[in-house]
Amino acid sequence: METNALQRMAHGCEQELLEHILPFWRGLKDSRGGFYGRMTRDLVVYGDAPKGVILHARILWSFSSAYLACANPGDLWAAEHAYKFLQMAEDPAHGGVYWSMTAEGKPHETEKYSYCNAFAIYGLCAYAEAAKSQEALEFAMRLFRVIEQHAAGKHGYIETFTADWKPLENDHLSEHDLHAAKTMNTTLHLIEAYAELYRLTKDKAVEMALRELLRLMKEEIYRPEKEMLHVFFDENMQPIGDIHSYGHDIESSWLVDHACDCLGDAEIQKEWRAINYKLAEHVYRVAFADGALYNERFADIVDRTRIWWVQAEGVIGFLNAAQTALEVQDSAAAERYLDAAATIWSYIRDYQIDRRQGGEWFAETDPNGNPQSEFDMAGPWKCPYHNSRMCLEVIHRVARHF
Repeated sequence: METNALQRMAHGCEQELLEHILPFWRGLKDSRGGFYGRMTRDLVVYGDAPKGVILHARILWSFSSAYLACANPGDLWAAEHAYKFLQMAEDPAHGGVYWSMTAEGKPHETEKYSYCNAFAIYGLCAYAEAAKSQEALEFAMRLFRVIEQHAAGKHGYIETFTADWKPLENDHLSEHDLHAAKTMNTTLHLIEAYAELYRLTKDKAVEMALRELLRLMKEEIYRPEKEMLHVFFDENMQPIGDIHSYGHDIESSWLVDHACDCLGDAEIQKEWRAINYKLAEHVYRVAFADGALYNERFADIVDRTRIWWVQAEGVIGFLNAAQTALEVQDSAAAERYLDAAATIWSYIRDYQIDRRQGGEWFAETDPNGNPQSEFDMAGPWKCPYHNSRMCLEVIHRVARHF
């Protein structure tokens, strides 16, 4: 792939980030605290909607990371606004952050999720670095300690708790009526959060927890015979359901590489580079078609819907695979992955981005590129984290590696 084509992609991503994604989310600022909790597909803001804590942790990460890359004071201001809201979501009695808050900033759904607390750590680490805030880093360490105290166990991490940390059924993160007690998704995002926390603190307890999570991912979640990650598990980390989540596999393929780089253990880096390359190659073979990535396979049924975050992670994952291919001097494979990343970016540009005044990205499009009307433009799960991160990663990787 020509260098000029990659540079055009990077320039397009920079424009998308600075002129579209970040202004959209700045526009959802709520003077009562945080950002509005819901905007419909028709661009109607629900001012009284509950405010997801994951939404705010991801907004915090996005604006903090954008400030670190571009030094726009407005991004740091937006990050600070999200940070103050996240402070309101910390339980002063039992520790940890709640699942959601009311529009006015009071506890709403008070359950504690390991996944939600992991994203709070991730956002806090980015903000601590951007704002040079020791307070934010201490907040992240408090969340780390409370997760390790209540959730870490012999068979992976318990995922769902009452406000006072009594285990609950996993309602928000299980799908297909499988009632999964534990998930690959939570393990992945704990790795993501702990890697950043270790990078900033070099704390020994964080290091040991990160190493254990990587062991769990390799020995219990990765299926080497199928070159994929299992998705759902029972309490003892026994797999349930036959699901291949293409989006999570391609996301994991680069996030775990990054976590290993943060850890700085050459043996683990080498071991995971090989695994992650296989994950990316498998997704390329079975899920990359018609210019975009399919969503998932459940049993014999392939969901060909184009999900916004799956496309964004596909761009990063294939760029990362191209870097690995270059490291092993396989220029043909590198070219193939670069083409895949550029092709998905073209799909995003042509179909996933909402060009209406006041829109952002469509959450889902059908195989023909038509937006699906039932999905919100902003909400508990529809956040700027995946697409802003894609833009930042493309800008960074093209400049440094290609």
